[in-house]
Amino acid sequence: MDEAMQPSFDGMGPRKRAPRKTTPKKAASHLPIARVVLDIQATHLGQLFDYLLEEKHSDAAQPGVMVRVRFGGQRVNGIIWERADTSDTPMNAIRYIERIVSPRVLVPKQMRRDITAIADTYGGTIANILRVAMPGRVASVEKEPLATTQSMHAGEHVDNDDGYRDSVMERRRAGLLARSDSEFASISKTYEQSRQLRAALMQHQGFGAFVIDMLPGAQMWARNVAWMAVTAMAAGTSAVLVMPGMREVWDVVHALEQSGLRTFAPDDDGIYRGDVVVLSASLAPADRYRAYLAISEGRATCVVGTRAAMYAPVPDRALFAIFDDDAYQYADGMMPYANARGVCRLRAQLHDGVFIACGRARSVLSEWESQTTSVTLRIAGPSVAIHGFADVLKAQAPPIRWLNRDELNRLADPSIGARVPHTAVRVLSKALERGPILFSIPADGVTESLSCAQCLKLARCLRCTGPLERVPGSEAPRCSWCGASAVGWHCTNCGGERLRVIRVGATGTMHELHGLFRGVPMLVSSPKQPRGVIETVDSRPLIVVATPGAEPQVRNADGTVGAFEAVAILDAWTSLYDQRLDARIDVLNNWMRAMAQCKSRTDGGRGLLIGETDPVIARSLMLWDPRVLARDELEDRVETGFPPSVSAACVWGRRDVVEQALRNIGVYEGDWASVQSGGEEFPSVLGPAPIPLARTVDARELDEMGDRVKAVVLATPAHRAQLAIRLRTEVARHVASRESGELRFKMDPKDLL
Repeated sequence: MDEAMQPSFDGMGPRKRAPRKTTPKKAASHLPIARVVLDIQATHLGQLFDYLLEEKHSDAAQPGVMVRVRFGGQRVNGIIWERADTSDTPMNAIRYIERIVSPRVLVPKQMRRDITAIADTYGGTIANILRVAMPGRVASVEKEPLATTQSMHAGEHVDNDDGYRDSVMERRRAGLLARSDSEFASISKTYEQSRQLRAALMQHQGFGAFVIDMLPGAQMWARNVAWMAVTAMAAGTSAVLVMPGMREVWDVVHALEQSGLRTFAPDDDGIYRGDVVVLSASLAPADRYRAYLAISEGRATCVVGTRAAMYAPVPDRALFAIFDDDAYQYADGMMPYANARGVCRLRAQLHDGVFIACGRARSVLSEWESQTTSVTLRIAGPSVAIHGFADVLKAQAPPIRWLNRDELNRLADPSIGARVPHTAVRVLSKALERGPILFSIPADGVTESLSCAQCLKLARCLRCTGPLERVPGSEAPRCSWCGASAVGWHCTNCGGERLRVIRVGATGTMHELHGLFRGVPMLVSSPKQPRGVIETVDSRPLIVVATPGAEPQVRNADGTVGAFEAVAILDAWTSLYDQRLDARIDVLNNWMRAMAQCKSRTDGGRGLLIGETDPVIARSLMLWDPRVLARDELEDRVETGFPPSVSAACVWGRRDVVEQALRNIGVYEGDWASVQSGGEEFPSVLGPAPIPLARTVDARELDEMGDRVKAVVLATPAHRAQLAIRLRTEVARHVASRESGELRFKMDPKDLL
């Protein structure tokens, strides 16, 4: 019986495919094995994978080139990390590289070495670092025309003659050296040990590390940073300048342009030339990729940017400088959560260059580095501290008065307890006759929280114990939980009936100042306000209310940089209630940033610190000596066993997974169960402590996220590198075994809470 067949129309039957003709591939005769870093972020796959190279791809497939390969059932991009003759994998199991994505070397040799070291230091994989270090490829940028030879002179185009090119470079360096010497004439009179810094920048003496306390004055820090970069470039080295935000980036770029350098930009012929490249994650993809290529190919020698600039692919010896090294913006938000300060110092060591941590307030880590002489880590170690001369600081800093309760009692001020006492109003009114003044507030917001004016305890609702707040325009405070009006309120702790404002926002501050300074125009500079951050204001009688980091610059009538006649810091007592580990350092940094915008003592400037605060912070500000607070903070850290006297890692995830990981790495009952600091012995684990649920967690995620905890692991500085390796190995084991539950870690967290 014939088999039944499905009927079909003519021409619509199943197609008969001809067998695919496969051309036999010939492996490269020289170094046929390419070890590739794949764009796969899984920790247990953080290794090099071997692939074969065809002979036709051998010349183009150099280390650092992007390729496309097959991994499992998918095609992924990767970077050739190295080439080899043999492989530990059987040859019949190795696949060929499918194609060369880009023939340009995107990750130079020095950068590959740096990335490997960074991954090991922070417990990540090479793929983790490549994801954030290398911008996405834009093919159209690679097709743009390039200058035949780009000299250091801005816009100067020279031919390929090596002798002529070298002579142009020498003349350019001579011009930069002349500018550096001219600026150094004043720097040597203001900073201690400035000659040692200049020698390290000019002479190739190996790795050097410095901690610099910047002098007060509007844009003084930017000019000093520009001088460091120009000096390094005059010696023939590259400069990497890392800033906390784009405002600081453009300040430094402007200072570099005033020093005779040119920002990387297209000429009339459409060819990009310049000395200074801006590198930031906020740039458009094409702009960032163009800047990355210009650095890696040596067409620009100075890099200024935010956290992304710490991965600038500079060659050979280089200067790595970071400003405000304790800023929160320097902590990367992606695995392995590397910190810009540690990355810059590590790369400076690998490049035999110079590392500089500069800022207004000295971080505790910088203070520890200035005191230690024996402990040397890859991310920290002995550094030379540079501070301004005492007479220079006294002349350039404004005289700062601390108007606390004791001082107001001594002055017999009848307005003790007021947010802006009469003494401050009198001083500021006199300053307003000459020009603008600045009020710095700790934070901005729509509502205002309240506390008891007598005992300073947080004001609570008498009905539901919720916190009270005062909404602008409302007559009586109300509860932020139940919304009840707090009529006839009294403090349950002391019986007081008066309320005091906590963290008054910019709008509430402006309404209060309108009653004290009638008829004076006012501006608010804050990211939360409709006008946002105001960049500049005119040099005229004006009141500016600004939050930390949003202080505008004063511009004189001739366009030069000016300064405020007076600066007042309000609500200083709110600094007493911040529980973060670096709270005191951050507070001093914010206050110094605001006070630096004030005129100097010799120019008649005035500074006011209003409210109760830590006396050590107040003394550091009034003396303009951040070493006072940094030393006190370091002593406390050593006594309590906190970083930087010990190294720390934060581990978080599901409770049972975290506890098992801590046992496996030996910090519960193993060889690292305790740590020594200041002659005392402390347990190596703090916690685990529950992590509060985020407001965005819904019911479907509650089972997975409901029992999340965080633990802090402490270790001696000598064990820091091994701690990172142990944690990475444990996470890789957890992921590879497909165990349920979250497990993550971060080395050197800024805050332990």
